[in-house]
Amino acid sequence: MTISLYAASIPVFKQMLNALSDVLNKAEAHAVAKNIEPSVFVQARLAPDMFALNRQVQIAVDFAKGVSSRLAEIDVPSYPDSETTFAELQALITKVLAHLDSITPDQIDGKEGIEIVTRPGTPKEKRFTGQAYLLTYGLPQFFFHVTTAYAILRHNGVEIGKRDYMGAF
Repeated sequence: MTISLYAASIPVFKQMLNALSDVLNKAEAHAVAKNIEPSVFVQARLAPDMFALNRQVQIAVDFAKGVSSRLAEIDVPSYPDSETTFAELQALITKVLAHLDSITPDQIDGKEGIEIVTRPGTPKEKRFTGQAYLLTYGLPQFFFHVTTAYAILRHNGVEIGKRDYMGAF
């Protein structure tokens, strides 16, 4: 039995982005309850040389929209990555979820063999088949940034656990 590229991508991105949205809601509520300026969490990072929470969320949604769009062979929406508040991060997630909802299985299934080129014309150029792009590059990158966003908030005292990370499935 095979699994479709659509089933391995869009529902997974949606589940995790909805869970990330819920985690951000809990972080904002935690900040209010503890009288902590919300920007402290939005700008928090695990290590000085790592991106802050807001950038982790931006990159996670960039991978969700980019991977799904490239597999569907449609233009990748471009957003300015200027979010600095919980509300702005939530709006970004909402935009990307709407984009994911616009992609159908017919647009992605059967694209295992298409060529996807990342960073074309640069020394970092990589060529993938559609299946390899999703499974060995896109999903691992996406999960890294979702996980790091979760870890930043957990490290800073937000009471979240594995169920929060996983969301509804």
